[in-house]
Amino acid sequence: MRAGDRAYRALREEIVEGILAPGTILGEVEQSARLGVSRTPLREAISRLAADGLAAPATGRGVIVTAVSLAEAPQLFDLRIALETLAARRAAERTADPVDGAALRESFHDLATRFDQTTAQLAEGAEPTAYYALTSELDTALDSASGNAYLAESLRGLRLHLGRLRRLARNSPARLATSAQEHAAIARAIAAGDPELAAASTVVHLHHALAHLQSEAHDPTDHTSTTQERTA
Repeated sequence: MRAGDRAYRALREEIVEGILAPGTILGEVEQSARLGVSRTPLREAISRLAADGLAAPATGRGVIVTAVSLAEAPQLFDLRIALETLAARRAAERTADPVDGAALRESFHDLATRFDQTTAQLAEGAEPTAYYALTSELDTALDSASGNAYLAESLRGLRLHLGRLRRLARNSPARLATSAQEHAAIARAIAAGDPELAAASTVVHLHHALAHLQSEAHDPTDHTSTTQERTA
């Protein structure tokens, strides 16, 4: 991996995970030494973060990590609903493909089964790291199955900001269990080749996710949250 790519991915993950908090100065000397890259690839990485909206110049301070606020949630979810609903619809349509359809149906059926299997553990308060990895698998499968590279790229960029918002909501075992069932319903509808049901299941899940994000929000200045303090 190129040094610039490595620095970009490391900084992007730290920003999304909240390790680099809003307002953190991305000083070239400090960050290049910390990440083990020269200043040229670091500048490239910071430019890419700025293009993503994760960093921005601040007068007299250099480049800093941008702020994140729950006030952005409705606008982000407007876009998320439009894009993910389309992706789910296209994925379900592609299960009828004579070449790739069978593999897609099997893949999404497996995802639905795995979401079903994790529901009880989540309801009992199990640590949800594996669940979030599973949701990432579903995201990747949707991106690929949509058959639209532009749609997939738009979703990947959007998820960076959504990932930051999730850190502003407290974790709820009951919500996580329900969310797992909602994800299972989406995957199952795609596996069944039902575009309308896949789209409808996606809309239901995202409306519930937004409602929970807003109702369970905690103080964004509290940086003691852990990976368990996420939702949807």
